[in-house]
Amino acid sequence: MSLNQNTARSASSAIADTAADSGRRLPQQRGILKRKAATQESPAVNLVLTIILSFGAIIMAAPLVWMVSTSLKTKEGVYSLPPEWIPDPFVWDTYARVFDDTYVLSGIKNSLIVALSVTIVGTLFSSLAAFALAKLRLPGKNAIFLMLLSGMMVPFPTLMIPQFVMFSKIGWVDTLLPLIIPVILGNVIMIFFLRQYLHNVPDSLVEAAKIDGASYLKIFWTMMFPLMRPAIAAQFILWFMAVWNDYLAPIIYLNSPEKQTLQVVIANMNVQYATQRDYPLIMAASVISVIPILIVFLIFQRQIIESIALTGSKT
Repeated sequence: MSLNQNTARSASSAIADTAADSGRRLPQQRGILKRKAATQESPAVNLVLTIILSFGAIIMAAPLVWMVSTSLKTKEGVYSLPPEWIPDPFVWDTYARVFDDTYVLSGIKNSLIVALSVTIVGTLFSSLAAFALAKLRLPGKNAIFLMLLSGMMVPFPTLMIPQFVMFSKIGWVDTLLPLIIPVILGNVIMIFFLRQYLHNVPDSLVEAAKIDGASYLKIFWTMMFPLMRPAIAAQFILWFMAVWNDYLAPIIYLNSPEKQTLQVVIANMNVQYATQRDYPLIMAASVISVIPILIVFLIFQRQIIESIALTGSKT
């Protein structure tokens, strides 16, 4: 019995010593973690990151600022040395000459018709296609999806001549229809992105809605479309930029100056006014061409941030 008591006392003292050691070590470990967290969030680190990001932002914004500055200069001010970032004097009449002496106004109208019709209607069809390929039980939907992806591998230059011959036979050359009809039914990149986005949504939601008697269109409008809004906003801006800045297709199909899109009009201005050293006029038209993209970005800015925030989260 004495041996057992001695053994019990030894075990008790060992346990107490272990607990005391662990109690002493835990605060030390907590202090180390706190010091690491303080190092990661220290003002010095934040200051360095702010300086680096600010330097990158200046480099990214410098061409845009120079374009706006050049559009407000005189012809002689463009070639002044050292370069002037702040025009002296400010020439605001350049923007009035853009609309008086060129086809910029008609180019803006044509570009808006093409870009808005393609992106708005195409986004709707792309969302429906992504919903069908992700959540509906369709026979051969994976094969259909692979066929859509394989179409992305065909470069546009290989299709230019056959498409031009086809559109010329049906009388669509020198109209906006060749720029709208082939792409208005959807964008493969958007369909792929939205389909992958919908894979994170549980199928049980669709099944529960079907049990309640909801049709597929109602499920899409009331459940899936609101869930896809952040992803749709991000893809909408990218698609709008691609259509708005497209130069190759408009220059192939559009011949009349009043039917050309804004990018073709600016390219023609570059040929016409560069010989006259009227670079402020060209830069003014370029500034005007950037404004619609900035407006679209500001409209969907909240959805884009939400899309980025939800990228690493699990539903």
